[in-house]
Amino acid sequence: MTKVIDTKKAPAAIGPYVQAVDLGSLVITSGQLPVDPVSGEFPQSIADQTRRSLDNVKAIIEEAGLSVSNIVKTTVFMKDLKEFAEMNSVYQDFFNEHKASFPARSCIEVARIPKDAKIEIEVIAVRK
Repeated sequence: MTKVIDTKKAPAAIGPYVQAVDLGSLVITSGQLPVDPVSGEFPQSIADQTRRSLDNVKAIIEEAGLSVSNIVKTTVFMKDLKEFAEMNSVYQDFFNEHKASFPARSCIEVARIPKDAKIEIEVIAVRK
């Protein structure tokens, strides 16, 4: 049975989708923009946007009863891969900070991201 995950600690969906679905053994998030769930704003730098998107993902999977260490796959959508090194540094620090293994990852440059963000991140987490 599919359960919808919804938390106020991450931004609400801005369209006809949910923050995440819990399939029992898997939690799959929608892409998370770097939007602050309280102010509705997002930072300008790729480093700060990366951290905000990862914090939003973390809030959603924690609502499902999981942690960063349960993340097994990420997909990172970036507006400009020239900023990859800066994004990658923040990404690495995030997983190290949570003492989590690095998940499998895809990173794709796209022409445009909603709200003209620089980054959007989605994850798959597994109940172990």
